Amino acid sequence: MATPNPPQASAAARETPQPEQIATIALDAVAKAIARLRYGSIGLTVHDGRVVQLEVTERQRFT
Repeated sequence: MATPNPPQASAAARETPQPEQIATIALDAVAKAIARLRYGSIGLTVHDGRVVQLEVTERQRFT
């Protein structure tokens, strides 16, 4: 009995995003985080000149 071949990833899924695409995605994520944040901070982690992580810390104020 032959074993079935695993599904192949599409060509688009195998391609790594270009730096311009990553920058656009990162800027969009930052803009969305700012839009929904009332109080808090946003931090970006950069490695080799590329954004690799976005951290959002939200504060709740009870005044």
